Amino acid sequence: MGDSSSDEGALGSQYVLYKNRREWSDVTPLKQDDGEHPIVSIDYTPEFEDCFDYFRAIVQKKEYSERALELTKTAAKFNPANYTVWQYRREILKVLKKDLHQELDYIEKVILKQTKNYQVWHHRKVLVEWLQDPSKEKYLTEKALATDAKNYHAWQHRQWVIKTFNLYDGELEYVDQLLQDDIKNNSAWNQRYFVVNSVTGFTQETLSREIEYTLDKIKILMDNESAWNYLRGLLLHDKGGLSRNKKVTEFFENMYKEGNRSPFLLAFIVDMCSERSLEHGEGEEDNTYSVARAKELCNDLATKFDTIRGKYWEYMADTIEKQSKGEAVD
Repeated sequence: MGDSSSDEGALGSQYVLYKNRREWSDVTPLKQDDGEHPIVSIDYTPEFEDCFDYFRAIVQKKEYSERALELTKTAAKFNPANYTVWQYRREILKVLKKDLHQELDYIEKVILKQTKNYQVWHHRKVLVEWLQDPSKEKYLTEKALATDAKNYHAWQHRQWVIKTFNLYDGELEYVDQLLQDDIKNNSAWNQRYFVVNSVTGFTQETLSREIEYTLDKIKILMDNESAWNYLRGLLLHDKGGLSRNKKVTEFFENMYKEGNRSPFLLAFIVDMCSERSLEHGEGEEDNTYSVARAKELCNDLATKFDTIRGKYWEYMADTIEKQSKGEAVD
C-alpha cells in the first residue's frame, strides 16, 4: 500500500490511532486479507495498518461523512498513490456537496509534495473537469516544472488542460524560456511540437519559422539530440522530405565543409542519402546524397565518430546499398 516508514513524522507526534478515538468507537475495523499463508507480508506500521483497517470498514459500509472525508486525508498521507482512497474521497465530496475550490487548494499542496504521483494529478484533473475551471492549472504546472522541468505528470496535465480549454496563448513563449534555461530539455521540445501541431499545423510558413528556430539552437549546441530530433520531426511534414529543404541542406553542407563531424550531423546526412536511394536507387542525378556517400559516412561513424554503434552503421551501409538495388533488406 505504500511506504509507511515516516508515518509519525508526517502526522505529528500527537497522532492518535483511530481505534483509540471515541468518535470511531461505533466502527469495527476491517483487517486486510492476505490469505491464510501470505508469501511476503508487508511490515506496515501500527498507524498505517490502523488507518487502512478503518478505511476498509467505511468503504464496505458506504459511509459518506465528514469523518470519512477526514479519514481519506489521513490515508492519502500514508499512501498518496492509493487509487481507492482518492476515488472514495471524490465520492464523499459529491455526496456532501463540498466546496471543490477548497479541495483544489488542498490537492495543490499534496501535488507540490508528490509531483511524480499519478493519482494526485488525476484527482486534480477530475476536480477541474467538475468545476470547468482551468484558471490555476498552468501556474500549478509551472511551479511543479520549476523543480523538475522534465516531470512527465506535470507536462501531461499541462497538455490536457491547454488542449481541453484552448489555453495555447503564451505557450510558445513559455517553452522558449525553458529552452533558454536548458537547451537540452527534451520535454520542452516535445511541448513545442505539441503546440505548433495543435495551433497552426505544419504549414509552409510555420515550417520555415520552426526550421530556422531549430537550426539556430543547433548552432548554439551541436550535440543536442533533442534539437536534431525536433528538426527531423519538422522535415517529416516538408513536402521535400528530409533531403530537399534548401535551408537545411545548405546548413548541413556548410557545417560539413567547415570540418564539423558531429555524429548527429553525419547520421542525418546518412538518412538523407537513404531517402534518395529509396526514391531513385543508384540512378540519382544529384550525387550530394548518393549511396556512395552514405557508405562513406557510415564507415566514418563506425570507425571514428560513433564507434559504440559501429555494428549498427555497418548494417546501415549494407541496408542502403541493398535498397538502392531493390534487393530485400534483412
